[in-house]
Amino acid sequence: AFFILGGNEMELLLYTRPNCPLCDDAKQLLHLLQDDFSFTWQEVNIEENDALHERFCISIPVIMHNGDILQQGNVDYIELEEAITAYCSSLTRK
Repeated sequence: AFFILGGNEMELLLYTRPNCPLCDDAKQLLHLLQDDFSFTWQEVNIEENDALHERFCISIPVIMHNGDILQQGNVDYIELEEAITAYCSSLTRK
C-alpha cells in the first residue's frame, strides 16, 4: 500500500552525527519506507548545534515528527512503519 497524504505529507527529522553506523542504518530504513509511504525527512547533524548535541548525544540516531520521538538508538523497521501508518490513519479519519 502506498499512502498519499495529500498536502499533509509527513515530515520527519533525523538527528545524526558523522561516523555513526546506527545513523547510517536509520537512513537506509527511511529510504526503504519511502517506497511505501509518502513522507520527507531531513538529516540534522547534532555536532553543529550545542543544544542538540547535549540533548541527543547518547541517543542518536533520533527520528522525530512534530516534536515527538518516533525512534531512537537502534531504529526498528517495524516500529517505525507502525508509527508512520498510525500517522497516515489519523489523517484519513479527519
